[in-house]
Amino acid sequence: MSETAPVDAPSTDRVGAPSTAKRFTAELLGTFILVFGVVGTAIFAAGFDGGEGGLNVGFLGVSLALGLSVVVGAYAFGAISGGHFNPAVTLGLAVGGRFAWNEVGVYILAQVIGGILASTALLGILSGGPLFDLAVFQGASTGYGVLSPGGYGLVSVFLVETIATAVFLFVIMGVTTAGRTAANFAPLAIGLTLTVIALVAIPISNGSFNPARSIATAIYGGPDALGQVWLSILAPIIGAIIAGAIFKAVFDRPVKLGS
Repeated sequence: MSETAPVDAPSTDRVGAPSTAKRFTAELLGTFILVFGVVGTAIFAAGFDGGEGGLNVGFLGVSLALGLSVVVGAYAFGAISGGHFNPAVTLGLAVGGRFAWNEVGVYILAQVIGGILASTALLGILSGGPLFDLAVFQGASTGYGVLSPGGYGLVSVFLVETIATAVFLFVIMGVTTAGRTAANFAPLAIGLTLTVIALVAIPISNGSFNPARSIATAIYGGPDALGQVWLSILAPIIGAIIAGAIFKAVFDRPVKLGS
C-alpha cells in the first residue's frame, strides 16, 4: 500500500462522485478562465504605454494573471475535476499514477475546447476596439525567434518550457500528496509556482507551459504562431512526463504499514 493517495481528481469509484460530463465541463470552464485571464491581460493590459487610460502591467502583471487565474479556477472547480486545466498536467499526473489513463482524452478535449473558446471570446472583444489587429495574438503566442520577447532561439525556448513545466508538476504532485499539505492551500502553492516560473519564462518563450493555452493563441496568431505551436505542445508534455515519472519513482514508493 502506498503512503499517498491520488487526490488530483475525485475518484470515480465512490458513490456520488462527479460524472464524466461534470468533470468535462469543469475542465472546460477552468481552462476558459485561465486563458481568458492570462491572454486577456497580455492583449489588453500588458502592451499599454502607461499613458492616459493605459496600465502597462508588463511581464509581472501577466505572470500574476496566470497564477491568479489558476488559483480561482482551482478553488471553483478543483473539487469537481481536480483542476488540471492543462493537457501537460493531465498527462504528467497519469504518468505519476495520480490520474486514470482512461480519463486523459476527455480532459484534454475539454481543455483544448475551453482554451479556444476563451481566445475566441477575446477576439470578439478585440474586434470592437479602436485598434483591431490580429497581430496581438502573435504577440501573446509562445515560441522562439520572432515570437520570443527576448529574441531567444529554439533550444532556449524548448528548455525553459520543458524545465518550467517539470517544476510545475513537481509542485502539483508534492502539494496534493495526502498528509503533506492542507488541501485548502494547494491551489495557492500551485498558482504562486506558476507566477514564479512565468517571470522566468515570459521573456524567453512568452511562458505557456500549457498546450491548450498555446493552441488557443496560435489559431489566431498567424503563420509564425501556427508554425511553432508544435514546440509549445511538445516541450510542456515532455517536462510533465519527466516530472511525473520521477516523482512516482522517488517519492511515491510503497511503505510498510506499522502494526
